[in-house]
Amino acid sequence: MSHTNSSALSSSGLSYSLDAALFQKSPALSSSVSVASASSATSSAAPTSLTGRPISHDSLRAKYESILNSRNSTDRELRESLKKLRMLVVMNGMPDNSDDPTPQHGCSLKGRVWKCLLGVYSLSAKDYSRLIDKGPCDVYDKIKNDTFRTMATDRKFTKRVQENMLSRALNAFVWKVKELPTHRLLNLKFSYVQGMNVLMAPFLYCMPELDAFHAYAQFIQHVCPLYVQPAMEGVHCGVKLLEQCLKILDPELYSHLKRKKVEATVYAFPSVLTLCACTPPLSELLKLWDFLLAYGVHLNILCIVAQLMMMRTKLLSRPSPGSLLRTLPPLNAKEISAITIALVPQLPDDLYDWLARHPYDATIYEQMIPELEEEEKELGW
Repeated sequence: MSHTNSSALSSSGLSYSLDAALFQKSPALSSSVSVASASSATSSAAPTSLTGRPISHDSLRAKYESILNSRNSTDRELRESLKKLRMLVVMNGMPDNSDDPTPQHGCSLKGRVWKCLLGVYSLSAKDYSRLIDKGPCDVYDKIKNDTFRTMATDRKFTKRVQENMLSRALNAFVWKVKELPTHRLLNLKFSYVQGMNVLMAPFLYCMPELDAFHAYAQFIQHVCPLYVQPAMEGVHCGVKLLEQCLKILDPELYSHLKRKKVEATVYAFPSVLTLCACTPPLSELLKLWDFLLAYGVHLNILCIVAQLMMMRTKLLSRPSPGSLLRTLPPLNAKEISAITIALVPQLPDDLYDWLARHPYDATIYEQMIPELEEEEKELGW
């Protein structure tokens, strides 16, 4: 997808994740899937839409190529192309092997789609080389302490992504953000915090290192900056929002976990921080990220709620449900996405607004934490 004004989308940074009206209010999405039907989703040889209609891999790939290769001379045309791209992702998913590099582009189809969704339309090899040439940054030891164990048990990942690629890209990112002026409104402080290695991993798997670096920088700086601040305000806020969403969407399960002293801070923190990248398999994670990058990473909170609902019978029947939540079951992206879509319209508008803004709006954390702590104190939790 090209555009004569390449800064049009990137300059609006957060706009794609705020495009929730299309997702939240669309009857075509919300009415086509119920939690009950979603839980019975099964895989098939050919990709299918959320409504169950099959579509050939070649036909689906052609649809993506048509959108990616479209010429957009105005901002309006660009927005329409992005809308089509998002709808294609959520209704049909990506074709098989979409994460494999293609000789023509050197980047996988999935990687190209992610770059468009993030507004990455230009790459600078010169800038990346300059950052690499600066040598180890002041937190390089922390980076190296994490990179060697990143998805280390996934042979497919380690075969394609070497540790030096991870450490080099993360080190360059730290140098890049050190050069940024502090935003006078957001007062963000970027460096390296634990978990950033896991967030970098899917980008390096789907893209060449140069592409992955620029996509990751855009993602961290504009999509979920509060997740990687020193105090991780966005992650803590996301955990609290998860509990609020569960309380509304499944009061019985919420109360059961509370009575058993099973805190989301313990079982959900890694999944919130890494956007579920801490849970295998990688193939399903990449499909889930297609969905999250298309409609906003804030929906990851509901994806975790969906996983709890998929386990609810076992959780409700166990006297100690916390033991089940030490390791979440393997991801099933199709089922999780379908349940998430069904859950969105059930949330009050004000809670959904908090959910949508919490990865980058610090005022959400400041508003909700005192309110929720007071509420829990009154309830004796």
